[in-house]
Amino acid sequence: MCRVSVRPWPAAAALLCLGAFLAACLPPERADAVERNRRGELKRVLMLHSFGREFRPWSEYAREIKTELERQSPWPLDIQEHALLTARFNTPGPEAPFVEYLHSLHQGALPDIVLSIGAPAARFAQKYRARLFPDTPLILAAVEHRLVNRADLSGNDVVVAVRNDFLAAFENILQVLPDTKSVAVVVGASPLEKFWLEEVKRELKPLDERIELVWYSDLSFDEILKRAAKLPPHTALFWGLMSVDAAGVVHESDIALRSLHAVANAPIFSYQEPFFGDSTVGGPMHRITETSSRTVSAAIGILGGAKPASINYEPIGFAAPRYDWRELRRWGISETRLPPGSEILFREPNIWQRYRWQMLMIAAVFLVQAGLISGLLHERRRRRFAEVESRQRLAELAHANRYSAVGELTTSIAHELNQPLGSILTNAETAELILSANSPDINEVRQILADIRRDDQRASEVIRRLRSVLRKTPFEVRDIELNDTVREALGLVKAVADGRRIALTYVPVLADLNVRGDPVQLQQVILNLIINAMDAVSDADAGKREVSVSTLLAGHQAEIRIADTGPGIAATDLANVFDPFFTTKPQGMGMGLAIAKTIIEAHHGEIVAANHAASGALFTIRLPIAS
Repeated sequence: MCRVSVRPWPAAAALLCLGAFLAACLPPERADAVERNRRGELKRVLMLHSFGREFRPWSEYAREIKTELERQSPWPLDIQEHALLTARFNTPGPEAPFVEYLHSLHQGALPDIVLSIGAPAARFAQKYRARLFPDTPLILAAVEHRLVNRADLSGNDVVVAVRNDFLAAFENILQVLPDTKSVAVVVGASPLEKFWLEEVKRELKPLDERIELVWYSDLSFDEILKRAAKLPPHTALFWGLMSVDAAGVVHESDIALRSLHAVANAPIFSYQEPFFGDSTVGGPMHRITETSSRTVSAAIGILGGAKPASINYEPIGFAAPRYDWRELRRWGISETRLPPGSEILFREPNIWQRYRWQMLMIAAVFLVQAGLISGLLHERRRRRFAEVESRQRLAELAHANRYSAVGELTTSIAHELNQPLGSILTNAETAELILSANSPDINEVRQILADIRRDDQRASEVIRRLRSVLRKTPFEVRDIELNDTVREALGLVKAVADGRRIALTYVPVLADLNVRGDPVQLQQVILNLIINAMDAVSDADAGKREVSVSTLLAGHQAEIRIADTGPGIAATDLANVFDPFFTTKPQGMGMGLAIAKTIIEAHHGEIVAANHAASGALFTIRLPIAS
């Protein structure tokens, strides 16, 4: 059994191991930064703000510079920010306490570089650098070149200046709003704002003949808001700066601008990008990215060992004009008046741009639906043509079948015609004899004429029924009473049944059977079935030759039943009796029942064949009752 003795490590070794452990647990980039910091490579950056850390426009420059500096720096940075608040008052207070504060704060740990943002911070840095950080490189950023004290610049300084072109800014107003008669200039009352007021007046001398300039520098901001709400037509507002008004009230510049925008009845213009996007129309302006890019590039170079004297920039002028589409639309400014190369931002997408894919999907659905509907309509049209053609063929075939059936009824028809015609001839001869007598009996002659008229009507009815069966007409649907249709068909075959010594009976239902259909074609079906039934019983004994026809009302259907006392239908043939060309007759063509089935189905009905339990066949026709 082994024993291990544990001795306490020295404190230095423990701390060393702990540091190595923590470094191993950190992400690679953070661990690298910690290691560089341990080796003394931490870079200290001091940022001096004008007016305040959240005062526009300089706050936006500072935010962009800080972000890019942290992103691009290869070293860990310790960025400290301080604001020169005394510049925001009409009568700035003493700066000595702030100087002493900075001196005590950085004593023994001077910054590696100082960045001043805006003109007041640049003035302060130049004025007190000898006491605060005499050998530290200084970058004067976002400062107008007229406000740089060139006499106090040293080889340790870099200037990233801008150039304000007020004449270009006001000429832009006149270009986009050519009917402008006056421009109200909004500017505060601090020393810096008073300086710019005089500069604007000097630069705009060439426009004295074109527009009237109204200055709001001697007004309180409340009074400015009142006047801005009641401006006369063809007036524009130019936003300069508002850190403190004539009444000595301190303002946050962006908050003041939004208040002005809320009440103004005229468009507002400015040359600063930080004010663009929620209140001003736009125009030529300074871009934050250009100034921040140069500032960060100079800072990285200096922190890396470059000499500030080797870095020299020309003042940055206005960039290409930019306009807020919402403000253009609000004030009715046409895009055709904008300078060439202008950029329009914040354009609201139209309904096509906003819902492009949804509209494309809807359009695709509509196209598919239109295609389907078109195809269905085309198919429906073809089907209707096919139905019409099918009915025409059915009518032709049915007509031919009727001729065949009538051929079988020739004897019955001749008999039905011979009877009335013979009676007419006999009555006419009798009338001639009576009239040849010396004293003719006129009453007898009158009775004979009545008999002749009755027999003539009988013959006419036979011919009418025959013509109605034989006439070639298209399929015609109309309201009919089914009992009358059956009764009329029976009248055509009654004589045939009598001649064959077949008992033909008819039992109608005691109710009207109103159906919709073609009476000629329905009579044809009934005739075919009765003739088939009479053929089926023709070989039976004389006393057993019976064919019965009846009508029934079964729910919402009318039924016609035709039964016979023949041998019935063979069980193997029941499923085929309605097939075309199927027949059990030696001389048959096998089309009668097939045509009958087609006609009944065209009437939305059905026809079925069955055998009686005793003997004989039973055919049942079912048709829907008309609503």
